Amino acid sequence: MLFPREVLPSLLHLTPAWLEARGLKGVILDLDNTLLPYGEEVLPSEYAAWLSALKEAVPIYLLSNALPERFARVQRRLGLPGHAPALKPWLGFHKALRALGLPAQEVAVVGDQVFTDILGGNLVGAYTVLVPPLREKEFFYTRFIRMLETPFRKPWGGSP
Repeated sequence: MLFPREVLPSLLHLTPAWLEARGLKGVILDLDNTLLPYGEEVLPSEYAAWLSALKEAVPIYLLSNALPERFARVQRRLGLPGHAPALKPWLGFHKALRALGLPAQEVAVVGDQVFTDILGGNLVGAYTVLVPPLREKEFFYTRFIRMLETPFRKPWGGSP
């Protein structure tokens, strides 16, 4: 339950062609340190272009444990459905799947954390994808959790 189906060197490697090759028709996407650097609200330019291309190809749902006010600002700016706080890994994924209207096996859950994104995605039967965090700066609790995740990252060379 703690191992992803795939590990990518960057979120930018998750392309429409990559999804199509795996039979995936939608994406549940984490926000902090997956799509945006922690604490920021504006996408880096290369991620904006990537997101625009992906949005044209498949439905995307943002799922985050972020504070609701910040999440709402980012969500409006990106023009994506989603919700926060999602209380990952235990809650949120079923709501996201219902919103996408797709079965779990046709959805990629993409995130930078094993104990929230990967575990939650695996619990609902989605195709889980681990990407490296965009930055080392993050919430103090997340830094602690990353230390606990280390053994589950070892099979892929330590730290994506």
